Parts: sequence; C-alpha cells; structure tokens
Amino acid sequence: MLDREISKPFYNSIEWKKCREGYMNSQNYICERCRSVATVCHHKEHITEANINNPNITLSWDNLEAVCHTCHNQEHFGSSVIREGLLFDEKGNLKKVF
Repeated sequence: MLDREISKPFYNSIEWKKCREGYMNSQNYICERCRSVATVCHHKEHITEANINNPNITLSWDNLEAVCHTCHNQEHFGSSVIREGLLFDEKGNLKKVF
C-alpha cells in the first residue's frame, strides 16, 4: 500500500478533487459493482510511488471506478470488514440493512 505521506498531497490536490467529482457525478454516485451508493472513487491500477506523478494513471477516467465502501473493502481486504446485515450509507455511516 502507498505511504500516506506520499499520497496525501495528490489526494488533496485540486486536480484530483475535480477529477474525482467529475467521475463520480458521471456515474451518478452508483457503485459500478453492486449498484448501491458509491462513496469511493477507486483506482483500478493502484497508485504507487512509481506512478503517482503519471496523470494517465492517477487522473484518467479509464482507471477509475465508482464503488461503495463494502466493494472497496472487498477489493483491498478480500472480504467485507463489516458484519452481514450492515452497510455504509452515502456519508460513510454504518447502518442496518432492512
């Protein structure tokens, strides 16, 4: 995983914030995997020290995916980090599934 000290300036940049907002709006904030509310703009090719300054990786819509917290956690950790019957809402708050 990329060190936060290296990635922090990128994720706080105006370029990323505009790119992220534009992409998430284009997907209507719908998770591209499960169709729930997307809260994460995920890089399909993960950002590394070697590519963090490459806009073809970091800012290309072809490398982005709108995902919910659950799908993002499954991508990175191999399973959901929340208990069955719970999910994160659009603000990142944990709530029960009815």
